Amino acid sequence: MFRRTTLTAVAGLALLVTGCATGEKREAATTGRVAVSTPGGIAVLDPTTLDVVDTFTTEEFTRLNAAGDGRHVFVTTSKGFQLLDTAAPELTDTTVAATAAGHVVRHADKTVLFDDGTGTTTVLETDDLTKPVGTHTAPAAHHGVSIVLEDGTLLTTKGDETARSGAVAMREEDGDWTETATSDQCPGIHGEGTAQGEAVVFGCEDGALLYSGGTFEKLDAPDEFGRMGNAYVSETSPIVVGDYKTDPDAEGYLLNSVALIDTQEKSLDVVDLPDEVQYTFRDVARGPGDRAYILSTDGNIHVLEPTTGEIVDEFPVVQPWEGPVEWQDAHPAISVDGDVAYVTEPATSSVHAVDLTTGEVTATTQLDAVPNEIAVALG
Repeated sequence: MFRRTTLTAVAGLALLVTGCATGEKREAATTGRVAVSTPGGIAVLDPTTLDVVDTFTTEEFTRLNAAGDGRHVFVTTSKGFQLLDTAAPELTDTTVAATAAGHVVRHADKTVLFDDGTGTTTVLETDDLTKPVGTHTAPAAHHGVSIVLEDGTLLTTKGDETARSGAVAMREEDGDWTETATSDQCPGIHGEGTAQGEAVVFGCEDGALLYSGGTFEKLDAPDEFGRMGNAYVSETSPIVVGDYKTDPDAEGYLLNSVALIDTQEKSLDVVDLPDEVQYTFRDVARGPGDRAYILSTDGNIHVLEPTTGEIVDEFPVVQPWEGPVEWQDAHPAISVDGDVAYVTEPATSSVHAVDLTTGEVTATTQLDAVPNEIAVALG
């Protein structure tokens, strides 16, 4: 049912793609920096001052995902996953080929890439992103995601071009993958997150799917349609925060509720947020105290305590904004490293750094183009 190919050389997957710098390259750093996508380009910013260190030309719309090594970012293009070295900085020639580059997952010293166009999972050692160590190809291509756990277990989604149904756990034995657990109880499965104790949660259109202790368990939503599509996690907290949608026909991408999944109690609760707190999938991150930080259309970061579901603080950062017409449209986004949140403000072509322990905006920069996605590649 499943097949696996062991990679012997990066050349089997990599394409050569040349990155063109349009700004003046500065001296390489010892650690990574902040990357921001713009129409047709990428800006690399100093994490403290937010000064533009360098810019690169790329495709009109690209996605950014931190690679997990504290230095690199994967840029998803029409050719695959291209590696951006934010410390050099350099848009490198290393590209893991993909027909539809999708999710990037970082866990247990592995960085795992999923190609929606072929259903292929590519596993990389996080400390050497130029050398894939293995692949797995699903029976059918679909918009999916995979993760490798500390014991080598591969968790990957199941589906095809028309529907997605669940996930499977596999272990490698003598060069072949053996199924150890499976579930078909997660319609529309999307996204994943790993909480404390390697409890993994996938989002479903009617709740969530939990993998823990070697088995899957479905956690039902309280609504007939209760879609969780993205999991916001901390590996030091048993509670997963998920975005939550109850109306499948609702226009736009703004949401006003969150799902709180306790992976120890194996429970799912829904919290209705105050009316002024509306957000998209780009606007939630975990930060200090394992709390969730929600960048809302009112321009504030609202601080959610996951253990109680209460909003305990708020920090003004950007001007009020409206939700996007299409998910790809530029709208405010948040990414967190340690105690610092990096926030984009497309209306002013700005990026802000916010100290989440005080709420103070510590730095602001204005770009020459509208920022869209943001990824933090720091230690």
